[in-house]
Amino acid sequence: MLKKARVFKSAKREFDCKIIDTNEMVVATALGNLLKGDDNSIVVGDYVMIDEKNVITEVLPRNNEIYRLIIREQKKKVTASNCDLMVIVSSVSRPEYKRGIVDRFLVRAHQWGIRPLIVFNKMDEFDPNVLDMKFEFDRMNNLGIECFEVSAAHTDYKPQVLSLGLNDLKERLQGKTSIFLGQSGVGKSKLITASSEGKIKLLSREVGKVGKGTHTTTWSEIVDCESMSLIDSPGIRSFGVEDLLEEDLITYFPDIEEGAVQCKFSNCTHEPGTAGCFFYTKLDQNAYETTLIMSRLESFLRMKEEISQTPSYLKR
Repeated sequence: MLKKARVFKSAKREFDCKIIDTNEMVVATALGNLLKGDDNSIVVGDYVMIDEKNVITEVLPRNNEIYRLIIREQKKKVTASNCDLMVIVSSVSRPEYKRGIVDRFLVRAHQWGIRPLIVFNKMDEFDPNVLDMKFEFDRMNNLGIECFEVSAAHTDYKPQVLSLGLNDLKERLQGKTSIFLGQSGVGKSKLITASSEGKIKLLSREVGKVGKGTHTTTWSEIVDCESMSLIDSPGIRSFGVEDLLEEDLITYFPDIEEGAVQCKFSNCTHEPGTAGCFFYTKLDQNAYETTLIMSRLESFLRMKEEISQTPSYLKR
């Protein structure tokens, strides 16, 4: 008799799976045709069918996938599936907050069809002279994205700049499968520990003197927190978008796309201040709103330039 299960962790050809009906954790293997290494491979988050010998016989259809195109191999690399939320974790101290990295994660959230949340961590070290939190919040608020301010190291920290804190984040995570993404050293593992109220303690290390984090997670896995499921993933120091198609990029910037349809020009290659450009004329009536949208446009243009360096035919 087949049993439905979910993959919580994979290690080469063995998979830690949780049986849906009984919550029993078993170590399963898989039929050879399911281990081909392409986009049909078994990944963390997959729902699968397992036989009486704990052999995975089928991977059920996915709601969504965390993936990238490996251009040099012309191969789609899927690392996780069936996620409800993308929790984008940023540090307000070390490593320093990088707006461009957040915007790149938001592009992936749109591409993958996952609702994003933004977490500003290490708020116990926050310096208002270094980071304008209200500006960063307003950028996200314009996109309808919720932002949270927390200190994973001090769980009793109360929000001072924004209205949402750790308890609100825990509430959003209830009953969901969330993937945590962010640069190395921003405190993803500590935040997962805090979100699970200490039930889960993942390996973490302090940020080095140069302000760069140390990789402590080297694989993706689901952390079972009873009322929620969290996916811990390897930290990164850069997040390229060269695998995206140039014509698709603007669809991942809904705020830019909305203005672009009102622009005289069909692309953003014209000089700043050119008559007829929506972003440099119409929006100038509200200086603050202009600054917000311009910060997003700058991210869009940087990514567009990066994407254009790789021919489109290599990405199809």
